Amino acid sequence: MIKVISCKKKNYKRELLSFLDKRRSGKEVDTSIVPKIIKDIRKNGKKALLKYEKKFSKNTEIVPSKDKVKKAIRALDPKIKKSIDLAYNRIFKFHSLQKPKNIKYVDNFKNKLEYKHVPLQSVGIYVPANLPSTLLMNAVPAKISGVKRIVLANPKLNGKLNPAVLYAAKKVGIKEIYSMGGAQAIASLAYIQKVNKIVGPGNIYVARSKREVFGDVGTEGMVAGPSEICVLADGKTDLNQVITSMIGQAEHDVNSQCILITKDKKLANKFNIEIKESIKKVQRKRVVLKSLKNNGLIVLAQSDKQIIEAINEVAPEHLEINVSNYKKYLNQIHNAGSIMIGKYSPMAVSDYNVGSNHVLPTLGSAKFSSGLNLSEFYKKISHITLTKKGIEKLGESATHLAEYEDLDNHAQSIRSRMKGK
Repeated sequence: MIKVISCKKKNYKRELLSFLDKRRSGKEVDTSIVPKIIKDIRKNGKKALLKYEKKFSKNTEIVPSKDKVKKAIRALDPKIKKSIDLAYNRIFKFHSLQKPKNIKYVDNFKNKLEYKHVPLQSVGIYVPANLPSTLLMNAVPAKISGVKRIVLANPKLNGKLNPAVLYAAKKVGIKEIYSMGGAQAIASLAYIQKVNKIVGPGNIYVARSKREVFGDVGTEGMVAGPSEICVLADGKTDLNQVITSMIGQAEHDVNSQCILITKDKKLANKFNIEIKESIKKVQRKRVVLKSLKNNGLIVLAQSDKQIIEAINEVAPEHLEINVSNYKKYLNQIHNAGSIMIGKYSPMAVSDYNVGSNHVLPTLGSAKFSSGLNLSEFYKKISHITLTKKGIEKLGESATHLAEYEDLDNHAQSIRSRMKGK
């Protein structure tokens, strides 16, 4: 059922890259409509936004009334409220430990250099569907960082508000809420609400939209697109744990990527047989089947070296290391959004209340970026104060460099502050 790449083949690396590139290129899904939507909303504002909400979601109310929000929250199951409270507390505690420190340095000439972390003034958070956990993962770090204005974009689910998302928003203190989704929501956050930065995961259309608006607004330093998991297993791994982790990721989206890496041929063969039976019992059967058919893969390695090479090439959003001796792999893995270690650490629990963030790099961007953290919500600004002695001591050397670079007026600007001026 699931494609297998054997590392016995000489061209297995090329085959793996071809598999990954097909999805990363975005050619599997036609997203050409995205720039058109963004251009229309940028030009025509709220009128265009409502047009696309009606077209794609049959939504005619962009801003839900306070009464409707309160009513939705009141109807929420108390056990879900308690679960959100627990998740909030753990996310808040772990992310509070990430608070950066400002740097202050005074040199021998009493020149003062400072490096200050300044919170963004506004952030737009995109939360797809009924995912209160995603609201917390984005909004809690923004709140800790000191962002004053947090704007929520959350599409309705089957025409209804999402009570759990609204409760989580209330918990964080978000007051600006919009019922909108997809490319039109990203365009609205950029050009109607005009936030400084947009964060939050989404499908391939949302990921493309964020690329399109980048430059007019900031986005995360990663691609937070369709979900991914890579599971490393061996002959001693509980096969049911592997199957549930793979299906758990596949149920997200038809574009989710699920990869099993193992040296154990028996486990690989058994997995490919037993997962068929397991899929018959899941609720989102159609989504899971399509996801695994298009983006499921088993990499059958011959050595530990090939395992490491494959993982670092895949650069998965989530990596589960479910093997008897994880230590021999851990320090050699450089590319992954998050790593779950051991049989008691399923990726799924990290989506909710462990405390780490679940907004993670996808589509290979774990090669150069990290999961969402407090640094996303700060600008770093240098403050420089030079003394009279300082400019005199540094100025001559600086003018030499300015003149070497043919920037004579730079040199003149420096000289105007030097001795005797």
